[in-house]
Amino acid sequence: MPYKIPESVLVVIHTADLQVLLIERADKPGYWQSVTGSLDAVDEPLLETAARELFEETGIVADGERIVLRDWHLSNIYTIYPVWRHRYAPGVTENTEHVFSVEVPRDIAITLSPREHLNHAWMPHLEAADKCFSFSNAEAILQLPQQLPKQFS
Repeated sequence: MPYKIPESVLVVIHTADLQVLLIERADKPGYWQSVTGSLDAVDEPLLETAARELFEETGIVADGERIVLRDWHLSNIYTIYPVWRHRYAPGVTENTEHVFSVEVPRDIAITLSPREHLNHAWMPHLEAADKCFSFSNAEAILQLPQQLPKQFS
């Protein structure tokens, strides 16, 4: 199996009222997160990676009309957890993560990849941030209210 590329996306899935979808990792029960995933090729566009991972992990299709991925133009560099470092080439210890979000209807169907995830749960964004094991994921969820387009009445 080829090594993972140390560049990934994080996709925060939320509703208009800031309910956030978290999914529980199958390889680490109790570890909750948003959608994440590495590029399949070094030249894979980030938006394409985000759409692919969103679909693979939840079954949600970003159609660009009703379901639109938003690129935050924000990147985080973090140390890869030792438990997952074997997936990367020898000597690779850091990953660059690009943050996206997507607003979906609360009643959207979620189809988890059983190989990757055990459960999913909707929760208020502050509760979701507290439940994430990843600091960068929690921070993105906390930034969600500032990233949303302003609502006009």
